[in-house]
Amino acid sequence: MRAKPECAAEFLELTHEPGYEVKSRLRKGTLVKTGERTYSFIGEWDNFEAIVKARPDMIEDLNRLRPLLEDLGGRLGVAEHIPQG
Repeated sequence: MRAKPECAAEFLELTHEPGYEVKSRLRKGTLVKTGERTYSFIGEWDNFEAIVKARPDMIEDLNRLRPLLEDLGGRLGVAEHIPQG
């Protein structure tokens, strides 16, 4: 994800709000700064089923952040999904 220049501080503030881990069944999550205003989220889950069940919460969270993010281009939208498996 890449925050818009004028929204970088608000993006970081919103991503550090407490409670997301409980709501989404996430065991542990880390937001990693990967470049200038770019971030990757790494999550730890009990199993794949927990990820599937949490998808609605993850979509809701992304929708909350979407206005603060730049479109990455190349049909990626505001977040690049890297499939696992």
